[in-house]
Amino acid sequence: MLLRDLVGRADLGLRMLHGDEAALDRPVRWVYTTDLIDPGRYLSGGELVISGLVWRTSEADTERFVGALAKAGVAALAAGAAVFHGIPDDVVQACRRHGVPLVAVPEEVSFAAVTEFVVGSVTAARGDRLAVTVGRQRQLLAAVAGGMGLDEVTAQVGAAIGLTCRVFTATGRALAAGPEPLPESEIDRVVAAFLTAERLPAVVPGPGPVRSVFPVGPASELRSTSWFVVVDGARPEWDQETTETVGELVAVAALDRARRGEGLRVARDIADDAIALVAEGAGERPELPVRLRQAGLDPAHPLAVAVAGFTGPGRAETARSVLVDAAAHLGPPVVGTHEGLAVALVPGDTAVLDAALGRLRPGIGEPGRSGDRLTVGVSRPAALAALTGALHEATHARTLAERRPGSLHVVTAAEVTSHVALLAMVPDDVRRTFAERVLRPVLAYDERNDAGLLETLEAFLDCSGSWSRTAERLHLHVNTVRYRIGRVEELTGRDLGTSADRVDVFLALRSR
Repeated sequence: MLLRDLVGRADLGLRMLHGDEAALDRPVRWVYTTDLIDPGRYLSGGELVISGLVWRTSEADTERFVGALAKAGVAALAAGAAVFHGIPDDVVQACRRHGVPLVAVPEEVSFAAVTEFVVGSVTAARGDRLAVTVGRQRQLLAAVAGGMGLDEVTAQVGAAIGLTCRVFTATGRALAAGPEPLPESEIDRVVAAFLTAERLPAVVPGPGPVRSVFPVGPASELRSTSWFVVVDGARPEWDQETTETVGELVAVAALDRARRGEGLRVARDIADDAIALVAEGAGERPELPVRLRQAGLDPAHPLAVAVAGFTGPGRAETARSVLVDAAAHLGPPVVGTHEGLAVALVPGDTAVLDAALGRLRPGIGEPGRSGDRLTVGVSRPAALAALTGALHEATHARTLAERRPGSLHVVTAAEVTSHVALLAMVPDDVRRTFAERVLRPVLAYDERNDAGLLETLEAFLDCSGSWSRTAERLHLHVNTVRYRIGRVEELTGRDLGTSADRVDVFLALRSR
């Protein structure tokens, strides 16, 4: 009900002492009668507060009481006139200062009559809303049972509330893309908001259009393996009907997710058989192409292998769930487990897989899992007969990923054949000793003088020894770069103009 509905009741004889037309349109959520001087702890906003003003002994009391109401966001104060035979002026002025609508209750009108009217009106309105909500839920569930897809249901809900709705997985895979797909940068933004929000649902922080994210599934579930709904607009500004309708979409999305999960469980056995055959070196056996076709992959086309795992114990299934979501960006996910790791066979451009997994980085190390790291290795695409080698390549790539700091690393086959693979085969203590022997004088000099020699050296090598490009990257004068590199050469005893010495210093930098 609205405040004007209450003031407009002729039989109650209520009189507005402070408040304009906008105040009359305030919704009254409930009623609370009190004579406590500070009732704020018992208020949650939207209440009509009824008080006989018996707490008032001075103007300071009035300021404290009305200030508490304003802070709680009440709909209005209904003050009884019986105690003071009218409403004291300091009460009116305090309500005016704090923007709290003030209604006078005549001496002959009982608080019970006001309370009865508010409770009856609010309860009736809630019953009407519940009937509408139940009807809408039945319509949505009937549509789903009749074969309507999640994208169609999402569009239908969006049309009903006048806001664009979308559904995504934690790797940014669009399950209901909306009337037009979001740009990749915007998908990155909403995924990061979903993964990192302290509490859900949440409003996506800027810059960018205002959007809200809602989890699909229980709060106890890891967000990195979950779905979420994205709706245009800021949730706190919506009316109750819009909020309830979005909640119904979330429930339908949860049902759709459960249905798809059943399908994935059926495909799990096929995927495990295919991966076991690959691990056994059975690439030329006829069972493997049969299993791949059953899983939805074309065995005539090259496939890449991805191997993923968390550092924490007992998390093979979590890694598998993550890999299922990421692999689905490329086609039907064929993902199982092998030797405690998740293994996927994927077609197409593995850069897509890398990008999908990269979106999870903000969410790895969720509360209660801060020590976990996700490491992934990806092979080059290979023909059926070479898939066993591709599995070994992906496993080795993941070993390299484990050596890197940070919450998530994906290493591809291209890096396995680079200097990274060479250094990975060298024992840690040998690499550290080599790096310290070459770079110790530079590090010590920087520590004493804050000279920026190491930063300049790294930029110089990255720029292939170009003085001008190094100076441009570091925003320095060319002569400053020349001076710093000269000091590095003096301290290390190496001539960076020669290939051999440059390789030595480069490997030392990468061995730190």
